[in-house]
Amino acid sequence: MNYREKVRKSFKQQKIMGLIGAKLTGVKKGFCEIQLPYKTVLTQQDGFVHAGIIGTIADSAGGCAAYTMMEEGASVLTIEYKLNLLAPAAGDMFIARSRAVKAGKAITVCNSEVVARTGKKEKLCATATVTLIALKK
Repeated sequence: MNYREKVRKSFKQQKIMGLIGAKLTGVKKGFCEIQLPYKTVLTQQDGFVHAGIIGTIADSAGGCAAYTMMEEGASVLTIEYKLNLLAPAAGDMFIARSRAVKAGKAITVCNSEVVARTGKKEKLCATATVTLIALKK
């Protein structure tokens, strides 16, 4: 199985992604993109997408980016992430893009950015550093 198929299969198994309506929209070696349309059910009291949801797509994008670098037969698991919220999550679409910074045999570190898109304009609303481990099956 090639890395794109492996990531797509893993993403489909993440029930939370289906629950919130997130879609895997880009996979390259060491890179992943996830898009999430605005939904009122994902908001906090002021109408912004909840920080927990933004963190969820930042984390998942990091996991998918890392998974592209892992050997066949491994599974991926986040062991730590740091989320910086830079602006309120206001927009029509939220896009998490993550790149592997350092991929090792066991540990991979990825940087994620989440932008809020309104029309063609994107505004950076969060960054995350995601640390993942390759679990041997």
